[in-house]
Amino acid sequence: MPSTQPRPEHPRPQFVRPHWLNLNGEWQFEADKSDSGLERGLAERELERRITVPFAPESELSGIEDVDYQEAVWYRTTVTIPADWTGNDAVLHFQAVDHDATVWVNGTEVVRHRGGFTPFSANLAGIAGPGEEALIVVRARDTKNGSQARGKQSTIYFNRDCHYTRTTGIWQTVWLEAVPSVHLGRPRITPDVAGSAFHLAVPVSANKPGWKVRAVLSDGDGEVVTAEVRADLDLAPRLLLAVPAERVRLWDTTDPHLYDVQLELVDADGTVVDQAASYAGLRSVSINGQAVLINGKHVFQRLVLDQGYWPESLMTAPSEEALVADIELSLAAGFNGARLHQKVFEERFLYHADRMGYLVWGEFGDWGAGVGDTGDNNQLPTATFVTQWLEAVERDYSHPSIVGWCPLNETHQLLHDRITQLDDVTRAMFLATKAADTSRPVLDASGYSHRVPETDIWDSHNYEQDPVEFGKQMAGLADGAPYGNTGGLEDRPISQPYNGQPYFCSEFGGIWWNPEAVQLAGTDRAESWGYGQRVRDEAEFYDRFTGLVDVLLDDPRMFGYCYTQLTDVFQEENGIYRFDRSSKLDVERVRKTQVRAAAYEQD
Repeated sequence: MPSTQPRPEHPRPQFVRPHWLNLNGEWQFEADKSDSGLERGLAERELERRITVPFAPESELSGIEDVDYQEAVWYRTTVTIPADWTGNDAVLHFQAVDHDATVWVNGTEVVRHRGGFTPFSANLAGIAGPGEEALIVVRARDTKNGSQARGKQSTIYFNRDCHYTRTTGIWQTVWLEAVPSVHLGRPRITPDVAGSAFHLAVPVSANKPGWKVRAVLSDGDGEVVTAEVRADLDLAPRLLLAVPAERVRLWDTTDPHLYDVQLELVDADGTVVDQAASYAGLRSVSINGQAVLINGKHVFQRLVLDQGYWPESLMTAPSEEALVADIELSLAAGFNGARLHQKVFEERFLYHADRMGYLVWGEFGDWGAGVGDTGDNNQLPTATFVTQWLEAVERDYSHPSIVGWCPLNETHQLLHDRITQLDDVTRAMFLATKAADTSRPVLDASGYSHRVPETDIWDSHNYEQDPVEFGKQMAGLADGAPYGNTGGLEDRPISQPYNGQPYFCSEFGGIWWNPEAVQLAGTDRAESWGYGQRVRDEAEFYDRFTGLVDVLLDDPRMFGYCYTQLTDVFQEENGIYRFDRSSKLDVERVRKTQVRAAAYEQD
């Protein structure tokens, strides 16, 4: 019988232990709009309302559906730790809570975390053990003021332009896991296509004499290779899984092959103390001049901008099936990947991207830093942007579908003779990403202000709607002078000069099309919004779409593009599909425009 629990699936599919408990469902809830709840005793008493976790209180599926500002919100539930977890610690996991969270268990504060997109955990050893009750209380603060990585969440009461309904508090799965006191950490799995191998770095919580870490790589025909290494010498023992030539099968968009990886921590007596299941794809990303290569091949990246919003559940996918459906819809329209835009997507999405051969760029919801003056210092990202971004990179490091990283988006700010806060944070996020991952290219900021001269990738956003003019603007790449965003200030640059890097148009199109509103000449842009002039009819959409796409497909130096966008989102009506994922275009015509061979692919 199907589960009636909301989002019952394991939220971390690339590191699965045998024993875990999903805590989604009905919790007590109370809004705390002045953030005075701690003084008023909300940490100690029953709360007034009920909410369905993991859906945010602004969403319909939460049962609350309050879209007003939520300065703070409180949650409360009681759970019994399974008695058969004897000998293990219970670890409490939150996949994402927006934005500043404090968690108490049985009256003891167990963890604080800042950042609305990344997971955090608390070991409950000594607080609640197997067979015992754990009273969990959560406070989430989410101010609308100040520099905060909030992505596309509107800072005014109403939605507007490309800013949407806010998300506050718990919006991804909450769960418990049985973890031995000495245990494995999440591995970093690095594919090595040139060496036909995987390199694993597997942290351990303690280095015990005589203990070992073991990894078994398998495919559909059974075990491929096993590696074992001492666990008493290094904080993160390293293993090499060399794949025999006859068992090598690369991961790519046409054959997204995944190997199973079984990890074990073995004590001095040979007993398996901890174990977890994972998987890996053998895939490389490299750069040769202006080319970004996948497994050494010119694969044109036909990306779509995916905001990851749903009408009934906002940033939380309403179901597992909804995650799969969005990838299927994208593939049906001729895209082979996505920019995961202004949001760190839940890891279940990346799991499906991995198994479906869907290329993605890992990004961060950095919007919310533009709180300075309107002149030379209008972007004020803080150190916590770096912290939160590194948590995202660490979480998603081992997913083969991710082919690039982009920590910032449209950080428009003038260059001048002083190093600004934006310069510092942009460089910090770029260098931190390069230090954390040497296997993927890094784009310092998508569109607008490229502040890092040595960024691996250069790009622009261009929403010119006339294909002829668009072609003229994009033609400069052939002469080493590609189109770059100016922010409307032609006489003062906002980016460091282009330096010959691989280049793509990472936002274009955004064609404004609402079949129902097309006859309403005076439609309020607050109700229907898109880029440029709305097309007059569906035929004009196809003409414009084909003209814009052809410009980029015909450029042999352009390694990809990203079309805005997969679906309409609230008032932003420029998607290939409607917000409810129903059809508004002939998707086959859209697909045929995109899937013809790109000039870049003629290698």
